Amino acid sequence: MNLTDLTIHEAAAGLREKKFSSVELTRAALDRIQAVEPKLNAYITQTEELALQQAKEADARFEKNAPLSVIDGVPGSLKDVYCTAGVRTTAASKNLDNFTPPYDATTVKKLKDAGMVMLGKTNTDEYTCGASTESSFYGVTRNPWDTERVAGGSSG
Repeated sequence: MNLTDLTIHEAAAGLREKKFSSVELTRAALDRIQAVEPKLNAYITQTEELALQQAKEADARFEKNAPLSVIDGVPGSLKDVYCTAGVRTTAASKNLDNFTPPYDATTVKKLKDAGMVMLGKTNTDEYTCGASTESSFYGVTRNPWDTERVAGGSSG
């Protein structure tokens, strides 16, 4: 079973059924990001250390049969326009290159409260004003099936 091929539903079910741990699932996702990121430019910020810590915490909750929600322990990424306390948020703009918010956006807080494991912050058009991720200070996000093309959408 290739853990990076699972849907969110399959990943969540596998965690509940203890087929694999959140750390294993997260490590597989992080390894995949490292393998393809140089070609795709999908991430502005990767949060490997944070993700592994969150995965360990999720595994501890599963050991106690006390997951926070159906997505507890499932790794995911956030578009880099959502404020994340203690993690750089750039909105793909040079103007915000060093901005680290002191608070979480409501969406982020709800995902954290549900136990989602944050792999990082993904590239976007600057301030999400675009439809191709070609106007990002951090470069173009490439389509994983054809790297000669853009990924499309403001979220790359």
